[in-house]
Amino acid sequence: MQPSQPQQPTPPFNFPAARRLREALGMAPGHVAYGMRASYGLAYITADTIASWERGLAAPTSAELTALAGTLWCSPAELMGAATTLREHRIARGLAPEDVARGAGVEIQSYLRMEETNTWRGNERQSAALAEVLRLSVPDFVTVTGRTDELAELLRSAVNSRWQGYVRPVTKLLPVPKRHIERVLQQLHTDYQARMVRTLSWGSGPGADVSGNAGREYLERIVEHFWTQLSGTGGAAGE
Repeated sequence: MQPSQPQQPTPPFNFPAARRLREALGMAPGHVAYGMRASYGLAYITADTIASWERGLAAPTSAELTALAGTLWCSPAELMGAATTLREHRIARGLAPEDVARGAGVEIQSYLRMEETNTWRGNERQSAALAEVLRLSVPDFVTVTGRTDELAELLRSAVNSRWQGYVRPVTKLLPVPKRHIERVLQQLHTDYQARMVRTLSWGSGPGADVSGNAGREYLERIVEHFWTQLSGTGGAAGE
C-alpha cells in the first residue's frame, strides 16, 4: 500500500506516452514496477499500478513520475502533458526546488511558498533567471508568473491609444528586447485601428455590426495576436 503523503496536485500525465516508451524498451509493466521498487525504493508500486497509469485510471505523483521517467530512461517532460504551473515546469525539467531557488536567486522557503500558491514574486533579475533555469518560452513565462491578465490589459490600452506609451510597461513584464516589443505593438495598433476605421466607414450599414464584432473579438484575443506577432520577430523565445 502506498504510504500516506501530504496531498499535492499530481502533475499532468501523458499516459499513452508512458505505454509507448515502455513498449519501445521491450519492458512489461512488471519490469517497470520492479525497477521503481529496486532503484527508487517505492515498495508499493506493482504491475497493476503501472497498468492503471497507462490506462489513464490514475496518475503518478511528482516523485513517482520522476522515478518512472528514470526507469524508462526518459525525461519527466516526456511523460507529462502541457505544463502550466511553476511546479509542473520544475518537475518537467527534473529539478528539485532547491535547484530552481538557487538558480533564480531566491530563498528556498520563499520559492516553496511561491510554488505552492503558483504566484511568482521575484524581481526583474530573478524573473529572467527563472526563465533561464526552467527554459521557459516567453508565453510560458507569462503564464507561470501570473502576468497574462496584466499583459492583456496593457495590450488593449496600447491598441486603443498611443502604442508608444506602452512599450516600456510591456517590456518590463517580459524578457524580450525592446525593439521586438515596439514592432509588435505598432503592428497590433495598426491591425486594430484598421478594423475600427472599417466600422466608422460603414456607419450604420449592414456591415457595421460585423466589423464591430471583429474589433471586439480582436481585443478578446489580443494576447494570442501578440504571441503570433512576437514569434514573427524572433522574440518569442526571448531572443
